[in-house]
Amino acid sequence: MKDALPDDPETLKAMLLAERCESERLRQIIKEMQRHRFGRRAETLPEDARQGIELDRSTLADWVGQAAFHIRPLHERLLGKLKQRSKLFADETTMPVLDPGRGRTKTGQLWAYAADDRPWGGADPPGVAYVYASDRKAERPIVHLGGFKGTLQVDGYAGYAKLAERGDVELAFCWAHMRRNFYELATPGPAPIASEALKHIAEFYAIEKDIRGRSAEERRLVRQQKSRPLADRFQKWLHTKLALISQKGKLAEAIRYALSRWEGLTRFIDDGRIELDNNAVERSIRPITLNRKNALFAGSDGGAEHWAIIASLVETCKSNDVDPLTYLTDAQVRSAR
Repeated sequence: MKDALPDDPETLKAMLLAERCESERLRQIIKEMQRHRFGRRAETLPEDARQGIELDRSTLADWVGQAAFHIRPLHERLLGKLKQRSKLFADETTMPVLDPGRGRTKTGQLWAYAADDRPWGGADPPGVAYVYASDRKAERPIVHLGGFKGTLQVDGYAGYAKLAERGDVELAFCWAHMRRNFYELATPGPAPIASEALKHIAEFYAIEKDIRGRSAEERRLVRQQKSRPLADRFQKWLHTKLALISQKGKLAEAIRYALSRWEGLTRFIDDGRIELDNNAVERSIRPITLNRKNALFAGSDGGAEHWAIIASLVETCKSNDVDPLTYLTDAQVRSAR
């Protein structure tokens, strides 16, 4: 029989030791992925962590690819569950990918779709699903979020507008991105208009701090009472200042950015589930940016897809206070049955 155990005790012992080493090494790999050190730095682990075994990077990558293949259905289910929500965050970041034959990397995109209802006491658990794509075309989120109906909170990337044009999705824009435009103008030196804009924005954040953790309806009522007058006053102030300054400068650009997205920026006032900014998904993107410093690039489009699958489960585990190593180990064992 093909799977029959050998009669020789020494051969059997060697097989058991090899299986144990591979199992231990897989657990070590998962730990390194949790710390965002997997890749080129995994090869520099101390000898005791590597158990004295020299493994080529291609072998490590192959193991990760096989692990990702087995848990791909979990990634698909996670994304499917997120698309059943009525409110999601979306963001994207670059993913350097080796471009064979050209001697350099190309720039892929890792899209993140997240849900976090904890700020308004929602009962559903938080989660994030990453999806790799070779480009940043507007068609990508349309495909990724097929079937999603609700509010999508995003930054100012114009590509999301095509998704909203289909009628099933409303966009809520991010105040942190809008604020950043004024902050970058006010930081280097005296900039009275940009500084005053920051003071206006700070008033909204002060209200949000007071109502964090309250129900969606409570948040909506407070925003109607307090944030609505502030928004009306801020919008009028922006129009007034825009008429007084050069239309070619960075300040005018920052003001036009805000005014052109005003409906999406103020959508939070009428919906207590919507946050003021997109920080929830940006926190999910941060581990990916850290990994870029450690791994430098994905070895292929397939490798980037594998990373998206495993990172989705790792980060979702972390946001739910579940140990990723325990979860992924259990998932691998169950998938092998």
